[in-house]
Amino acid sequence: MSLQVPEDGTLLPLMEEFYTIQGEGYHTGKAAYFIRLGGCDVGCHWCDVKESWDASIHPLTAADTIIEHAKKYPAKTVVITGGEPLIYNLDYLTQGLQAAGIKTFIETSGAYPMSGSWDWVCLSPKKFKAPRPDVLAAAGELKVIVFNKSDLKWAEEHAALVPPSCKLYLQPEWSKASEMTPLIVDYVMENPQWEISLQTHKFLNIP
Repeated sequence: MSLQVPEDGTLLPLMEEFYTIQGEGYHTGKAAYFIRLGGCDVGCHWCDVKESWDASIHPLTAADTIIEHAKKYPAKTVVITGGEPLIYNLDYLTQGLQAAGIKTFIETSGAYPMSGSWDWVCLSPKKFKAPRPDVLAAAGELKVIVFNKSDLKWAEEHAALVPPSCKLYLQPEWSKASEMTPLIVDYVMENPQWEISLQTHKFLNIP
């Protein structure tokens, strides 16, 4: 990425921001304002927002402007996602949001150092770049995308690395859902410490 982002996090490459219903994981069904940052080098071949990968095509936007936009909406919850948001220093953005009475959630692969002040951390690790110990330790939710049957064993390996209080979710990859969902259903019935996450926003046809 050729984009020069200030290290203090006062400017961030903003791909999009929108108000919607959280579709996945622990907070499914809740209204939230999504902030999607550009830039990712994790490279999941099934990623459904590949246009987020190149940070240089997304405008550097003042964190203060992003905060002001988020303040306009009734739900005082923001989800920061990407791309991979932890590429950037998120201290300034999250402190500003929390000072405005807005809860801060993040969705991350955990491949970069933890920054920011968070009310909820959703860790969705990827095989292409291992999650860091500091992010594993902060995870309130482990959400593993199941593309192949072998991902179930991989999920268990990561469940052993997160805190005991961490919520555990298995989510079928959208294009493999018809094949993987029955396996996940059986697995969760045998291993009830896990729960199923679905991409409900796709069923609802919303962002």
